[in-house]
Amino acid sequence: MKSKYLCCLPGIIAITTLTLFSSCKKINDASTIGGDLIPAVDNITTFDTTLEVEVYNGIFSLIPPDADSLRARPTDVHFLGNITNDPLFGTSTGTIFTQLKPASFRFSFPFSKPDSLIGLDSVILVLKYVNTFGDTTIPQSVNVYEVDQSSDFRWDSAYLVRQNNIAYSAMLGNATYTPKDLDDSVHLFKDSASHQLRIKLDNSFGQRLLAYDSSTAGNNAYLSDSIFNTFFKGFAIVPGGTGNALIGINLVASKLSVYYRYNHGKKDTTVTDFVFTTTSASSNYLQRDYTASQIASYQGLVTPQDYAFIQAQPGSFAKIKIPGLGSLNNRIIHRAELIVKQVYSDPLDAIFTPPQYLYLDAFDSVKNLYRSIPYDMNIRDQNTGSIIGTNPTFGFSGKNAIDGANTVKEWRLNISRYVQNIVMGKAPVYTLRLHAPYISLNTFDLGGTDFFYASYVNTTSTTGRVKVYGGDVSGINPNRMRLRIIYSKI
Repeated sequence: MKSKYLCCLPGIIAITTLTLFSSCKKINDASTIGGDLIPAVDNITTFDTTLEVEVYNGIFSLIPPDADSLRARPTDVHFLGNITNDPLFGTSTGTIFTQLKPASFRFSFPFSKPDSLIGLDSVILVLKYVNTFGDTTIPQSVNVYEVDQSSDFRWDSAYLVRQNNIAYSAMLGNATYTPKDLDDSVHLFKDSASHQLRIKLDNSFGQRLLAYDSSTAGNNAYLSDSIFNTFFKGFAIVPGGTGNALIGINLVASKLSVYYRYNHGKKDTTVTDFVFTTTSASSNYLQRDYTASQIASYQGLVTPQDYAFIQAQPGSFAKIKIPGLGSLNNRIIHRAELIVKQVYSDPLDAIFTPPQYLYLDAFDSVKNLYRSIPYDMNIRDQNTGSIIGTNPTFGFSGKNAIDGANTVKEWRLNISRYVQNIVMGKAPVYTLRLHAPYISLNTFDLGGTDFFYASYVNTTSTTGRVKVYGGDVSGINPNRMRLRIIYSKI
């Protein structure tokens, strides 16, 4: 499945809820200065109460309302590899599809005449390495295939990360690498760089590229971009079965290097790079398999659960109900925070780290859509689309805490303004959703009018997962998820 419409790209057709409006902004956890400047609890003028919560786990799919329609854009970090041993969240696999082309057309290699070419030395696919999520010490294997000409692989289409219809067959090369070694520098002919995954391709493929000649009537492969696509559709970069990590790749900085020798009065060796251009297609297919993992045993349950599982997009979420919230009488809310604490599971938590940010939104069952938390996360300016948020201490970023003898993360999500409006009878009680999106898709209320808004939350998709404590209606577990409210009576 594909779409021509991408968040924040020129020519976007905005998605609408009630009014045409769309944009992308980075949501940050703002300064916490002043976040703890609340009256001390003395049980005379200021009081402290805790509301218990009910927690239910869910997995994103392509089915609304909890649909994940994330599409990989060319500038996004694309993920490659295998996670094969995560007892909490099962396995993950990342496959990359890309086109690398001459920087411009009409193109020809530097040798002026075909008979001046002496021969090919090698052809190398160079992928620009960004980071690793998982175990950096376990070797991984990767195979490179040619995308079939029958595949509808186009630069003007954006492809869902959780769905793949791109076919490939002919293998062009393979390699084995260890993620920790990708930081090392390489010193090669006319090239000294670091953070590269280099995959040697079959020489017959390189000879094929050299043989294409725009001046030859029977060929003309390099005459134009569209003609070149009919000769070569692109690469499918597919992980093998080994490894326990996903590596991030920057396609825009990747290249295909063709090394060859030619005669221009003297024999010389040179390299020509094919690069990622503005008309290069790309896709990142990310597969999650929860079979036999802990998260699988917590799915589809109709009773509240004592643990919640949050995995970065495309991944999982938790729905949170707060039954006592609607029965609170009117009062002055000084602070209302949803407290979420990580469960220390095992040493693998050190390599499968939590998402950088968790995000909380609210389900509007009347309109069957997700809203930003009313009054606490709002679009500030309709004209500029600013989404800094009316609450500067919302709590996206976790802080260090202790679970037993282990350091974990704890989130305190400040929803004070929302709770204040609930007790004043100005806002409904929604079911909340806790997740870790790369891009959140919410409806915002701006002056009584709904606006659909796509907002950056985390810096990438895919990386980050965490098991957190769920609710405990008995109130015994001090680490349980709960809503703490500090208030004064009216």
